[in-house]
Amino acid sequence: MAFLDDKIAERLGGSSFGKSTQIYKFALIKSAKAAARREHPEIPIIDMGVGEPDAAADAEVVRTLAEEAGKLENRWYADNGIPEFQQAAARYMERVYRVSGLIPEQHIVHGIGAKPILALLPLCFINPGDVLLTTTPGYPITATYTKYLGADVYQVPLWEQNAFLPDLQSIPPSILNKAKALYLNYPNNPTGAVASPEFFKDVVAFAERNGVLVIHDAAYGALTYDGCAPLSFLSAPGAMEVGMEVHSLSKAFNMTGWRMGFVCGNPKAVKAFAMVKDNTDSGQFRAIQWAAIRALEHPDITDRTVAKYSRRFTLLVDALNAVGFKAAKPKGTFYCYVGAPQGAGENPDFESATQASEYLIRHAMISTVPWDDAGKFIRFSVTFEADTVQKEIEVIGEMKKRLQNLRLRFPATV
Repeated sequence: MAFLDDKIAERLGGSSFGKSTQIYKFALIKSAKAAARREHPEIPIIDMGVGEPDAAADAEVVRTLAEEAGKLENRWYADNGIPEFQQAAARYMERVYRVSGLIPEQHIVHGIGAKPILALLPLCFINPGDVLLTTTPGYPITATYTKYLGADVYQVPLWEQNAFLPDLQSIPPSILNKAKALYLNYPNNPTGAVASPEFFKDVVAFAERNGVLVIHDAAYGALTYDGCAPLSFLSAPGAMEVGMEVHSLSKAFNMTGWRMGFVCGNPKAVKAFAMVKDNTDSGQFRAIQWAAIRALEHPDITDRTVAKYSRRFTLLVDALNAVGFKAAKPKGTFYCYVGAPQGAGENPDFESATQASEYLIRHAMISTVPWDDAGKFIRFSVTFEADTVQKEIEVIGEMKKRLQNLRLRFPATV
């Protein structure tokens, strides 16, 4: 027996750690892309699977970082953040989401990106034997850490016929009796669906009725289109009593690698997060917090990004529909979530969206992300690299031509 065989924690597989033959989705995608490049090095991949912005952060935000990075007073640990960032976040929530009355030092704490926040939250609330309610398909981090803690996860599917909103009434009483928290994400990755004020009111009532804490992941909150205004869960009556919301500067301000976000909401829940965070990290670099303040004070940065994504969505949706997909422009995120093709040419039917996605990369050099959690769907992203409007048109045009050459088949619709 190798020395570490009996040392790895059971939550990671224990003695079986590293021996699994299971290949995870994004590893499969990476492998398929590498194989496609080897087989067709002369053809560039059209990467429609990218889950982060294609542009750099705003020049003034970058300038602020550069100026603040050299200041002596910014070298210290930031711990749970500088008060100026909390104040800017409160102003941002009121200006963009119309959530007023937030007391910065009570309702807001920064985090080193939304992902670490979502990883730490189960440590604040989840005990062994508890249940986390989460939607599927979706971002898995909170569920993963819940399982690490010896608790259970109950997945509520997001069906197309329900506008990709969870049917909370379908959750069995036996599950609700053990449920501690509900994780939601709107605008939703990967479906692009948005929540409505009525839905959030129903969520508040559900939380009150069942004693469940709501964790709303609003990482894509500011990316909305065609008159659909950004909507915060905290704007629903009673939401502040039952929940908290996680915000990120990654998507709205093209700052993915900067690792900057914040959590806001119920003051006791925020205080619990602050305690766990304070025992986990020493805070984000103060200069990054100052740069983030600059970003939050200028939501017009997001407005320009939204205009670009909206333009690209129009091109993408038209192209997908022209080759047989049933695509509609989403109201939020930068993802277009469409039913997978049934097959291609004279080939046998695809058994899954994963198989369809692999076919697209191997035979058309188009990279997408498949989802088979609640139906067979493929996610296209509009964060592909194109530095001019003309280049956007060319990329989508080339994608359309390649898809047409595949002679895709789609399920018959009634």
